[in-house]
Amino acid sequence: MRLISFLLCLIPINFCLSQQEVYENKNEKQLYNFDAFKSGEKLEYRLNYGFFNASYASLTLKDEVLDGKKVLRATSIGRTTGLARLFFKVDDIYETFFPKEKVKPVKSIRDIYEGGYEREAETIYDYKNNKALFYDKLKNIKKEFDIHPDIQDIISTFYYLRKHFDIASLKPNDLIYVDIFFDKEIYPFKMMFLGIERIKTKFGIVECMKLRPYMDSGRVFRDNEGIKIWVTNDNNRVPIKVKADLRVGSIVANLVSFRGLANPFKIVVNE
Repeated sequence: MRLISFLLCLIPINFCLSQQEVYENKNEKQLYNFDAFKSGEKLEYRLNYGFFNASYASLTLKDEVLDGKKVLRATSIGRTTGLARLFFKVDDIYETFFPKEKVKPVKSIRDIYEGGYEREAETIYDYKNNKALFYDKLKNIKKEFDIHPDIQDIISTFYYLRKHFDIASLKPNDLIYVDIFFDKEIYPFKMMFLGIERIKTKFGIVECMKLRPYMDSGRVFRDNEGIKIWVTNDNNRVPIKVKADLRVGSIVANLVSFRGLANPFKIVVNE
């Protein structure tokens, strides 16, 4: 079930290095600023395992004031539904706060229930000292962890790629890298760009970028080349489909509704 949460929360990720040369020099990365999203955006997904509706998830974005500063608050909610809920109840909420001008997490919230496992945690990012201040609310435990200035969290990565990454720089087989701070650890992550593909959706035929994530071994990120992601090849850069091939069957997440997009939703053919 954590694979389901991963698919919903971590669809596109922060671009750090590809096989192309995208650095201005060896020490400084080119930073782009695209108007790919805005406050008021909401994306809703359904996950299916075969013929069964397994889960529902949403991603919303709204204006917020944190410590006297204007930021954006991104909220991801994931829940099992129907028969899946009877066998394994999941109620997950992940949130992150980041500045409008640059997607960089300043605060993360995790409030989850997964089949009896509960976690209420909060992380504050101190970039002056390169520390993540982690607070486990249920156990009343506070700890500090080392981070680096380019760290992302599991939700901020979604918005970083959309806002700061130049899609035109990608070529087939280019690799995308990110370091993600999650649950007291930094996890390395990479994804391969496979090319452009048109796929059939409930909205019509949509041109997408096709990506393949690779997860390093670990409790959360495990080796798996069977996951593929399709992201709209327009100015919104919205993940529209995720498919994870399993030993028996596959899990598919599809975008089922959206509102508040910053740009027109590009459809090749209406049906």
